[in-house]
Amino acid sequence: GSEIDCADKYGNTPLHVAARYGHELLISTLMTNGADTARRGIHDMFPLHLAVLFGFSDCCRKLLSSGQLYSIVSSLSNEHVLSAGFDINTPDNLGRTCLHAAASGGNVECLNLLLSSGADLRRRDKFGRTPLHYAAANGSYQCTVTLVTAGASINEADCKGCTPLHYAAASDTYRRAESHSGNSHDAEEEPLKESRLKEAFFCLEFLLDNGADPSLRDKQGYTAVHYAAAYGNRQNLELLLEMSFNCLEDVESTVPVSPLHLAAYNGHCEALKTLAETLVNLDVRDHKGRTALYLATERGSTECVEVLTSHGASALVKERKRKWTPLHAAAANGNTDSLHLLIDSGERADITDVMDIHGQTPLMLAIMNGHVDCVHLLLEKGSTADAADKRGRTALHRGAVTGCEDCLAALLDHDAFVLCRDFKGRTPIHFASACGHLEILRTLLQAALSTDPLDSVVDYSGYSPMHWASYSGHEDCLELLLEHNPFAYLEGNPFTPLHCAVINNQDGTAEMLVEALGAKIVNSRDAKGRTPLHAAAFADNIHGLQLLLRHQAEVDTTDKLGRTPLMMASENGHTTAVEFLLYQAKANITVLDVNKNTALHLACSKGHEKCALLILGETQDLGLINASNSALQMPLHIAARNGLASVVQALLSRGATVLAVDEEGHTPALACAPNKDVADCLALILSTMKPFPPKDAISSFSFNLLKNCGIAAKTAACGALPNGSACPYVKDRHGAIGLDGCYSE
Repeated sequence: GSEIDCADKYGNTPLHVAARYGHELLISTLMTNGADTARRGIHDMFPLHLAVLFGFSDCCRKLLSSGQLYSIVSSLSNEHVLSAGFDINTPDNLGRTCLHAAASGGNVECLNLLLSSGADLRRRDKFGRTPLHYAAANGSYQCTVTLVTAGASINEADCKGCTPLHYAAASDTYRRAESHSGNSHDAEEEPLKESRLKEAFFCLEFLLDNGADPSLRDKQGYTAVHYAAAYGNRQNLELLLEMSFNCLEDVESTVPVSPLHLAAYNGHCEALKTLAETLVNLDVRDHKGRTALYLATERGSTECVEVLTSHGASALVKERKRKWTPLHAAAANGNTDSLHLLIDSGERADITDVMDIHGQTPLMLAIMNGHVDCVHLLLEKGSTADAADKRGRTALHRGAVTGCEDCLAALLDHDAFVLCRDFKGRTPIHFASACGHLEILRTLLQAALSTDPLDSVVDYSGYSPMHWASYSGHEDCLELLLEHNPFAYLEGNPFTPLHCAVINNQDGTAEMLVEALGAKIVNSRDAKGRTPLHAAAFADNIHGLQLLLRHQAEVDTTDKLGRTPLMMASENGHTTAVEFLLYQAKANITVLDVNKNTALHLACSKGHEKCALLILGETQDLGLINASNSALQMPLHIAARNGLASVVQALLSRGATVLAVDEEGHTPALACAPNKDVADCLALILSTMKPFPPKDAISSFSFNLLKNCGIAAKTAACGALPNGSACPYVKDRHGAIGLDGCYSE
């Protein structure tokens, strides 16, 4: 009662399975009981596909014999229609007919049965491949002979431009034999492998003897020689080189890439050896400027490197982009054996110090990637430990960045100079501090003491390793530096390590500095008179503000421009810092800077509405509200010019005068104009508006005018305060901004 054509999840019926495993008697039983021979299974294949694919000729004959008893031959189309109801040339979902499957399977008896039953040997699959392509690809000599004898076109190309010769040259018969056996070293399988290899060789030879053109290129420009090199088939490669004089030109060609490159890239040392013995120039380059030796080194194929170097390939040819040589590639990838071979080629005495486009030596690249064995080898072979790149950075700088202790120790053992400086004057100690490598830093500090104990170790901007550790938040490194020299903060740039810590929101290092150095550093000033409290206010660092104020920082201290921390926060729009300084620190809002600007002036000048409203919320003092700066501008002038409607309203509600004029003779209403000419025109129009409104309506009139001038206010440039009101931190932050870029490489 079972269903004879029931299918598994792949669509295969019992008949498919029987055909796949060659069970002829089972096939007879199933067919006798009505099994559908035209039922499609996996990939829409018929049972006949599977029988011929796996080379079961008896099963093939059985499946065909049922149809042949009742075959109908149309006089018009000459089609052979099986009794099962399908054309023998019906393809699967990849366009492959049963003849394609038979050619792939390699059983010539199955192939002949299909050909005698009317199979079309010119039928192409979805990739444009004929059965001859499949026979050639699988190295099936007898099937190839049969198809060619039957009239198959020997130079017909598929959709990629590949002929059967391309496939035969790339035949992977040897690898397939290994994969089927499961153990490439099994002595019992060796005769089978040898037989397969011979058959594949005969297949290629037959194609060449029967008109296959080895000079034909596929759509990528590859010939059969390229395919033989890419797949490492030495015998096929030798045959192609022997039987066609055109092939030598293909070997030399780099369009799109030479066979030499393909063999090297894929690690086929035997094929590479054949090519190396044929070529005069082994340093031919691809479109990126890479030689075969470069590719072999980059891929880590030591055997290929040995073949090429022994035949005279140069280790100093540079690729185009980074100007790397094979030595650079070997060092960067940690290929110690290849590196050894390249150095021993003896091409040049200073071969280990060859530089790339950035001035980097192989030693630097080995250090950067932490390849200790390569580092030791290069140093032993004479690589210069103190060689510097175009930015003045040595291998020791790179070791400090990567944190590889073994690499650093090797450099120091070869007398690398610990106080070497890059183009910004930074030593490896700076880099170790910035990157937080504690043990590296400890080692470098000890080495520096023995080298030059009087060196202050500051860079060209005056920053010490303590600045860098503080800015980057590396507390363990900072602790070591404080133990090493607690007074280092007094050296170099007066923008102290505490400034660096709070401006970069590094609360841990800031607290360490305050606890270690106390009031001496809390109220210290940089070259522009700014304290760490200014820096914390600039960075909107509330924890930093709290820490500094707990340690007696002066809340209203001014810098050389007369700015307090409150002014700094107001000008930069840091609402949280302004709120903290006003409500908790009780900062003085009446302090004037050198241009007589208050914090309210500064907040309005940069359009920071919330900061201005916070300050106004703390005062009803008309003296502050109507305070004029050195340009005679009141906060109302500036707020109006910048379109801060809520601030204007708050100022007017607190009694701000609308008739005061600035140094250009403009009232706050005229300040809304985008430029002086427009303001003058507006003043002329207003002067003709008689009678003037009563005094008590002036405020309302001015506010309505502000609304009417809203478009002008929005397009007006932000009113710059006189004499350089721009925050000095914004310009350069006294060099602190540059700290985070020091080790970007």
